[in-house]
Amino acid sequence: MQHHHHALILNRDGAVLLIATTRTPGLTLPGGPAETDELPHHAARRHTETQTGLVLPLLRILATDHTDTHPHPETLHLVHWGGRLTLAQESTTTRHRPPPTVTAVHWIHHTHLADTMHPDHHRRTTHALHALARGAHLPLLHHGTPAE
Repeated sequence: MQHHHHALILNRDGAVLLIATTRTPGLTLPGGPAETDELPHHAARRHTETQTGLVLPLLRILATDHTDTHPHPETLHLVHWGGRLTLAQESTTTRHRPPPTVTAVHWIHHTHLADTMHPDHHRRTTHALHALARGAHLPLLHHGTPAE
């Protein structure tokens, strides 16, 4: 089973950071698959930094989503909380040069997510936003100790 790690990041106005890629239809949260033996938050950090230029701890999980083997391999998606950015952090995303697979970075208000995201990605993101609003999250542990 594959593991994909995504980052839910908000700006000061509450808009969600989404990326457009050559691999996925519609906009998605930053993120991607973990490598063999890579810790979950390290995978999320690596993809988020590569795609957006942001270096964030990503130590809390807001949602998990299991997807079946059709049409893609069975995958467990974890949505990590990236935080609400400062103005300086926000400007990092405009100065950053992402890899060629990332074609654009957008800030989208939560009321417009359904118009821009694939339905699976939209549902996953909506559940993560609801968990955030309730203050619900899972701590990320490594051998039973909070990850660093």
